[in-house]
Amino acid sequence: MKVVIIGGTGHIGTFLVPMLVNNGYETICITRGISKPYIDDPAWKKVTKVTLDRVNDKDFEQKLMEMKPDIIVDLINYNIEQTKKIVSAIQNNSFCSHYLFCSSVWAHGRSEILPITNESILKDPVCDYGKDKYSSEKFLIEKFRKEKFPVTIIAPGQISGPGWNIINPWGCLSHKPFQLIANGETIYLPNFGQETIHHVHAEDVAQLFYKAIVNRNQALGEIFNAVSGGSITLYGYAKLLYDYFGKEPKIEFKEWKDFCDYVGDEKETDMAYKHLIRSGYFNYEKENKLLGYKPKYTNVEAIKSAVKSYVERGIIKINNN
Repeated sequence: MKVVIIGGTGHIGTFLVPMLVNNGYETICITRGISKPYIDDPAWKKVTKVTLDRVNDKDFEQKLMEMKPDIIVDLINYNIEQTKKIVSAIQNNSFCSHYLFCSSVWAHGRSEILPITNESILKDPVCDYGKDKYSSEKFLIEKFRKEKFPVTIIAPGQISGPGWNIINPWGCLSHKPFQLIANGETIYLPNFGQETIHHVHAEDVAQLFYKAIVNRNQALGEIFNAVSGGSITLYGYAKLLYDYFGKEPKIEFKEWKDFCDYVGDEKETDMAYKHLIRSGYFNYEKENKLLGYKPKYTNVEAIKSAVKSYVERGIIKINNN
C-alpha cells in the first residue's frame, strides 16, 4: 500500500517513516525541504521525497491526489480550511481509504476530571492553536458519522525525545532552567510547583499512528490520545533533573506575577501559562484496548532522553568541578 506523509521529516515522521518502510509500505514524504529527520535511518533511502508547500502552493491538494495514496498521514495541518480542502480532495478521489489527522491534547481546555479522555468532558480549548485543532476534529468526526469519511484522529501530548526542544520545568522551551539545575543553582517555580506536564516520546506517537494504520477498522471514526500514561509536576520535574545531574535540589517558589518577572521573557511565560493552565493527565486504556498501543517510553524516560541529547549537543554545559 502507498502511504503519503505530509510533514514527514519532523518529530513524528522521524520515527514513523522507517516503521512504514520496514513493514513494506511504499512511502512518500512531503516536505517543504527545510528540515531533516532528527535520527538517521537506512530506511530513508527507500523513501520518495517530494518538496511541496501546502500554504503557498494553490495546487497542493491536486498534486497530492496525483500521487494516488491509499493512506494519507497529515502531520502539519493547523487550521480548519486546510482540513476542508484535503477532505474535499479525498472525497473526489476513491483510491484513498484512510486519512489520519494529527491533532493535539491542546484541543482540551482546563482539566476537570482526571484522567482526561476524549469522551469524559466537552472540549473547551483555551488558545487559538487548540481551537483550530478542535474545529478540525469536530468537522472530521461529523464527516465520518454522516458520510463515512475514513478518518482517524490522533492527539499527541507534549512531544519529547532527542534532537529538539522539550517543555521544561517552567512549562516553556527555554534552556535556562536546565542549565541552572545542571550548575546546582536555585530554581524558582510558579505557585506551588504542582501544575503538570505530559511528555510523550516521539517514537511512541509514531507507534500509535502506525497501529492506527494497521488496525484501520478499529481506528476509523476514533480520536486517540498519543500519550505516555504519566504526568509530572513541575516540582517533581525539577527534582528529577537535580538528581539526573547529581546536584542537591534547590527549589523555591514565586507567585505567578513574580515568576514572570523572574523568567523575564514574555514569550516564554505566555507559553508556560498556556501549558500550565491545562495540567492534564491522560491514560491510554482506549488506545491499548482498540489498537494494542503500549508506550515504549515512560514520560520520565522521554525527558531523560531529551536531556541527554541536550548535553551531547552542547546545549547544556556540564561543569564537573
